Amino acid sequence: MLRRLAAIGLAAALTLGSAVAQTFPSRPITFIVPWAAGGGTDMIARTFGSLLEKELGQPVNVVNRTGGSGIVGHSAIATAPPDGHTFGLATMEISLFKNLGLADLTLDSYTPIARVAAFDASIVVRADSPYQTAAQLRDAIKTGEVGRFKAGGSGQGSSWHMALGGWLMSEGVEATKVRYVPSTGAAASLQELVAGGIDFATCSAVEARSLADAGRVRILAVMGPQRIDIFPNVPTLKEATGSTWEFASWFALVGPKGMDAKAAQALAAASEKVHKG
Repeated sequence: MLRRLAAIGLAAALTLGSAVAQTFPSRPITFIVPWAAGGGTDMIARTFGSLLEKELGQPVNVVNRTGGSGIVGHSAIATAPPDGHTFGLATMEISLFKNLGLADLTLDSYTPIARVAAFDASIVVRADSPYQTAAQLRDAIKTGEVGRFKAGGSGQGSSWHMALGGWLMSEGVEATKVRYVPSTGAAASLQELVAGGIDFATCSAVEARSLADAGRVRILAVMGPQRIDIFPNVPTLKEATGSTWEFASWFALVGPKGMDAKAAQALAAASEKVHKG
């Protein structure tokens, strides 16, 4: 009798486990964004999250976990329960944290699910800036004193910080000649730019689009191999200054390491449908 009850209990447990796996997700989902609201990562997450919600049939709640140049949010993703109901939009900073001595997080700290997007960096100034071209800004930086110019884009050691440093070095300028002012993300840096706290910003043109359309900022160049559709009149960096430096930041859907395989597969399938839709 006891053996029969045990067998019945085991069969029920296996049936329940199979049902749960087949009906993933079984409750609302938490979608972690490591950067501030209003920035490019946030905009991508909210757009992608709303489309995922339709595919998964459960609410997808976007939560901004900012701080530590992206470390707080990326750590929250890495330490989330691995049942698939919490994941996040990782940015390329996860490949930099350990090398910069900021955190032990690496690509191996996560379960990769899908690449969501990639955006070229751009150089953005205020609408009233005296610099009409990237070449004019470069020349002013070259001849100016160290620290004369201040720039922003995101956190210290972030992808947009790297975009700045790479551009300067490609132009024969020491990366430290421009003072970098870190922030919680591109949205905050662009507001600082408009307020006059920094002289220019390096971030994606997509992040600067609303301010550019409102006539508050001007995009001087994009750091990609070709011009982008939303700003066809903005030259590439090579066209603007002759620099061959190119830089793009990627955004990927990831879960914690050891994430439930069936949940990861379901999320990957849903992500593919979103992209094709």
